[in-house]
Amino acid sequence: MADEAATEAELLAALDKVAVSDVLVQALAAAAAMGFRRVAPETRDLEQARLAIEALRALEPVLREAGVEEELVRDLEQARTNLQLAYAKAVAESSADQSSVPGSSA
Repeated sequence: MADEAATEAELLAALDKVAVSDVLVQALAAAAAMGFRRVAPETRDLEQARLAIEALRALEPVLREAGVEEELVRDLEQARTNLQLAYAKAVAESSADQSSVPGSSA
């Protein structure tokens, strides 16, 4: 029981050292990576890719206001821009694929 309390106290002490902005940066980096995976033809899920784009767009100003390094915020913005371009290409490919299917109403 004493070991559990020590482990819990250690965990809480470690959490006290982590900034919310650091967690957000890591979460957005992961969301961007997942977004790029979701625009790939073999794992395409455009709704998930769009969710990643919107999360990046919404939280970029929050990070900037929180004092996150400007270079890091710019990197996330660039990732979002590249993801948006990949998303647009994937949407166009999906539309082209659907219109080339016999019996489609395009």
